[in-house]
Amino acid sequence: MRCVLCSRECLIGEGERGYCGLRTVRNGRLTHLAGTPQRGLLHWYFDPLPTNCVADWVCAGHQQRGRYNLAVFYASCTLNCLFCQNWNFREFSPAGSSGMSAAELAEAADELTFCVCFFGGDPASQMPHALAVAQRLAKKGVAICWETAGTSNSKLLDRAVQLSLETGGCIKFDLKAYSEALHIALTGASNQRTLENFARAARRCGERPQPPLVIASTLLVPGYVDAAEVGRIACFIAGLNPNIPYSLLAFGPHFYMPDLPRTSVRHAEDAQAAARAAGLANVHIGNRHLLSRDY
Repeated sequence: MRCVLCSRECLIGEGERGYCGLRTVRNGRLTHLAGTPQRGLLHWYFDPLPTNCVADWVCAGHQQRGRYNLAVFYASCTLNCLFCQNWNFREFSPAGSSGMSAAELAEAADELTFCVCFFGGDPASQMPHALAVAQRLAKKGVAICWETAGTSNSKLLDRAVQLSLETGGCIKFDLKAYSEALHIALTGASNQRTLENFARAARRCGERPQPPLVIASTLLVPGYVDAAEVGRIACFIAGLNPNIPYSLLAFGPHFYMPDLPRTSVRHAEDAQAAARAAGLANVHIGNRHLLSRDY
């Protein structure tokens, strides 16, 4: 049977599991082991605002000192990034965790909770759960935010964008590469759905110019994601809306890439110049504390 929750659209046989590990087939029926409103595989905590969020430099939470972000890490993903900095989610398993329902997670929010951010892993692998939580939190006046590689089913993405639009939150797309071949090399999957979903969300930016609805980011992986690649990504973004904020993130050695250097100052500044030359009006270098001297 085919699962259409994300861009992988896994074809799953009896007793097998899909790529994210949360869907299987039992007695000829597609069965969800987690990622439903009844059970999400995740961990969460309260993060004091302002925080190190990718969008902190442009989002409403930056002005909410004394309040909190409900940070939700989903323990599953639709990609296998060689540089993953949250790879610990792989230590979770559907059988070894009790999980948490959408209602239980939403109850964690109190009067000091300004916003929620769903990431991981990636919320795309557990969107039914995330959307159920988001709908409950929206009724409490919590701003709904997402950080994702954009591989979700497009109809589910539309619902996520709508909730962010209505609550003053944002959706942050991790655009890892523009070249499909490079994206496959770094993550094991095509970026076609990512680019389609980004364009889909970007078309709604005019409905609420401030705070920005859509934010893009790219990790500057030394030897792979250079200024030229950033320029291609920036051209794509600018062709949709040149005012979409774009954050360039410093790389720190991790996971299967522990032997690479940290992003250099020159690498980051060259990438920023390329993004601006492509027509983007708002380009930011994030994680500056990780930047190294020149290679």
